[in-house]
Amino acid sequence: MRPPYKFRRDAYVLPSDLPIPGVGQQPVNGFLFRDGQPILIDTGMPIDRPEFLDALWGLVDPADLRWVVVTHDDRDHSGALVDILDAAPRARLVTNGVSLIRLSEEFAVPAERVVQVNPGQRFRLGRHDFEALRPPTFDSPGTIGLFDHSEDTLISSDSFGTILPEPAEYIDVTDPGFRAGFDVFNRAIAPWTSATDLPRFDAVLRRIRRLSPGTVLSSHAPVIGRHIDGLFDAMSDIPLLPAWLPDSTLDVETAMAAQEAELALTTEPA
Repeated sequence: MRPPYKFRRDAYVLPSDLPIPGVGQQPVNGFLFRDGQPILIDTGMPIDRPEFLDALWGLVDPADLRWVVVTHDDRDHSGALVDILDAAPRARLVTNGVSLIRLSEEFAVPAERVVQVNPGQRFRLGRHDFEALRPPTFDSPGTIGLFDHSEDTLISSDSFGTILPEPAEYIDVTDPGFRAGFDVFNRAIAPWTSATDLPRFDAVLRRIRRLSPGTVLSSHAPVIGRHIDGLFDAMSDIPLLPAWLPDSTLDVETAMAAQEAELALTTEPA
């Protein structure tokens, strides 16, 4: 995991990177809005749990954290959720009902600490005016994205992610390296796009484009604050591409071993 960085007043990225052998580095982000009633969006990978918690509590007191949004139940979005809820007694979990059911396969969250939201629903968390939406690409049926009307910011969960040759804090979508990783990533998480109904896919994309986000925060990309129209254009091409599969067996064990080795190096006593 890399050190957190501020991308706006009282708003931070908690970044990590997952090595994808033969492909590159997949960003894995959590986001913290610290103003008013502090909001955490996604809770990192299990393998990063100690570092993620250290970074989070270095930015906000556990007693002050009020909301934890989990965009979906995958492990790279819910890795430190239990520890955070245990440490932050005032925090409530905000997620979709499908994700809540899937999370409940592993642990129980008291009903009084859960707020369920569905695409199309608009709600406030502190001073932030959120609208829940279904991103154009996703790999979990419980996925929700958010549009923050108070900041013109799209929080897109997995969608609009990319794979990069090296870590970055900000990215220009006109960079050829971004587009190559974008085409791979968005097809890999949503192979169904090659068989989707194009008019319906485009309709989803148009609804989100009409929100005119000034910033896009993807769980799997650096902060995107420029050429947003180009980002939507790139997404509109995804269903036109063949379903992506690696040329050879993707060595997930090697990727995880690299993460564990890096974690061991950073936690060994001096």
